[in-house]
This record gives sequence, structure tokens and C-alpha cells, in this order.
Amino acid sequence: MSNVFERATKIKLLSCDVDGVMTDGSLLFSSDGQEIKTFNILDGQGIKMLQNSGVKVAIITGRKSAMVENRAKNLGIDILYQGREDKINAIQDIAKDFNLELDQIAHIGDDLPDLPVIRKVGLGVTVPNGADLIKEHAHHCTTKAGGRGAVRELCELIMKAQNTLTAAHAEYLK
Repeated sequence: MSNVFERATKIKLLSCDVDGVMTDGSLLFSSDGQEIKTFNILDGQGIKMLQNSGVKVAIITGRKSAMVENRAKNLGIDILYQGREDKINAIQDIAKDFNLELDQIAHIGDDLPDLPVIRKVGLGVTVPNGADLIKEHAHHCTTKAGGRGAVRELCELIMKAQNTLTAAHAEYLK
């Protein structure tokens, strides 16, 4: 964990996959073909706290969904790449656009399209429900599953490593 903490101190941007990470990976469709996704409210609060601490948040997902666009908008995430199976190219574009080194980026993902990113960034993270090959290459695996607070757990880990978590909690302890 100390290596993970050390890596987390450098993070300036967190990139998140959606299906299997921000959701539990289930794909639900209504009878008229509309896609339905459920997001965890704890993850949303974690993302907001992380952004308030000065760390940017991005979403890179292989699927396209109006629901993801709405969720990103609700959370103030303006770095959104949808329909991108080539996540390594997307992360390199983000690094260039924000003048970041790859070791200043964390990525949380659960399946093969995330693997090249997890292997290249400063902090590659997966979830317990992630593919075994991803777990073999990730620097860290959250204790909480995707769609069940994994993103919140990672946000708090980064904030704790950067000594910003106590301040974020303090406003609620007044």
C-alpha cells in the first residue's frame, strides 16, 4: 500500500471507465430500447470532493450514452470521451491537453480496453469485479466493487495521500 500511496501523491487527474467501474457493469434496456444505467451516489460525492481538492476528473468509456453525458454534467466533469475503445490514445490526448505526465494520472478500469492505460499511468487501479488480467497489472484493486463505491474509495485514497481528505471532511463535521 505504501507504493500505492506514494503513487497517489503525484496524481493531478483521475480517469474513470464507466461500465463495471462507475456502474456495476449491468446493461439494462427498457422495452423501447433505451439504455438504463445506475450510478452510486457515494462515487459522485467522492468525485466532487476530489475535484474540490484540485484533482481533475475525466471519463473515458467505450460505449456512448446520453446517461453518461448527463452524469458527467451533473458532477461537473467536462473531460468526457465516449465511444473510445482506444483509451490509451484518449489518455495521451488528455495528458497533452492538460500538460500532464502519465505518472500524474490515475485510471480506474475493469476490462481489456483499460489495460494499456492501467499499465502506463502513474496509478492504475481496478475493482474486485474486474477481469483477472487487469488485476494482474493494476497497482491497486479497490475493496469495493464497481458501482458500489469503488470510485469513492479511490478518490479518498488519493485525497488521503495528498493530505486533503481531512479538510474535505471538516466542513461536514462543523
